Amino acid sequence: MVKILAKKFNKNIKFPAYKTSGSSGMDLKAFIKKETTIKPGEISMIPTGIAIAIPKNYEIQIRPRSGLAANKGVSVLNTPGTIDSDYRGEIKIILINLSKKKFIVKSGDRIAQMVLCPVATGKFKEVKNLPKSVRGKRGFGSTGR
Repeated sequence: MVKILAKKFNKNIKFPAYKTSGSSGMDLKAFIKKETTIKPGEISMIPTGIAIAIPKNYEIQIRPRSGLAANKGVSVLNTPGTIDSDYRGEIKIILINLSKKKFIVKSGDRIAQMVLCPVATGKFKEVKNLPKSVRGKRGFGSTGR
């Protein structure tokens, strides 16, 4: 288990937690002073009231909650969002309402999920030609329909 240092901006906030032993993500909740309405097609940044310190060589990915996406048409705009190990500010979620109805966010609502992921770093090496592969330059749907 990787230790994530965390700070609350309010004593009543509960830290995200895994709901089951097989869960890969932890739900993030809104921490707002008053209800926020997101109209169809609109984007809103929703604070969570927590900040974290992730160990080096890890990131937190912010992903949509499947229930919000399927049932309400609300998603995380930049999915997956990335929280780097050196970021120390409050976690805020960029929600987009893709439905035809307004969506109301209340404090304590589960609005996204966060997944801890290892990060591999790389370095570019310039070459004249890349090694050949079966796929080659074919892309954008070339592997099947």
